[in-house]
Amino acid sequence: MVACLLVLVALDQAGVLWARGGDVARYDGRSFLVAEVVDGDTLDVWIPDGGSPTTRIRVWGIDTPELAREAHGDEPARPAEPFADAAHALSTQLLAGQTVTLRLEPHRLRGRFGRLVAHVELADGGLVADRLLVAGLAVADDRWPHGHAERFALLERQARRDGAGVWSGAADAGRPPARKAPSQSARAAPR
Repeated sequence: MVACLLVLVALDQAGVLWARGGDVARYDGRSFLVAEVVDGDTLDVWIPDGGSPTTRIRVWGIDTPELAREAHGDEPARPAEPFADAAHALSTQLLAGQTVTLRLEPHRLRGRFGRLVAHVELADGGLVADRLLVAGLAVADDRWPHGHAERFALLERQARRDGAGVWSGAADAGRPPARKAPSQSARAAPR
């Protein structure tokens, strides 16, 4: 019984069973001021979530190189991956102090770290993910199906052909870390 309850709690936290606190009604199609750009594919917007005054958003459908991380507890320090600073800088340029509109896909509302997973739309109607993919500062991450997967894969292929960003050969022969290399088949889900 306890194991069953733990599984249900884990599925709820991942947004699989039902919307946590009405995430679709609360966030989908609504606009919010960006509080902070955390990294290339993560931002905070000014609306309370849990005990925080902000909600952490994971940009749906892309994965950007990871920024450096200081040692914390048992976790060792980690250097920045190639182009992580560039991805963060572009996201900051696009998002800092801006109002964005969030677009959710009801089949997946939260990632494994509890972040809201959303397509982030800029004031001009463009998606942050599109801009990062075109610049070669993200890879298409369609581990979970989403409505923009085909376009994101196409934008990534174009960035590869153009030698943009991570595909430029300027770092590690232009390849992002192996865990982020896209495959031709559908993948699972954003973190």
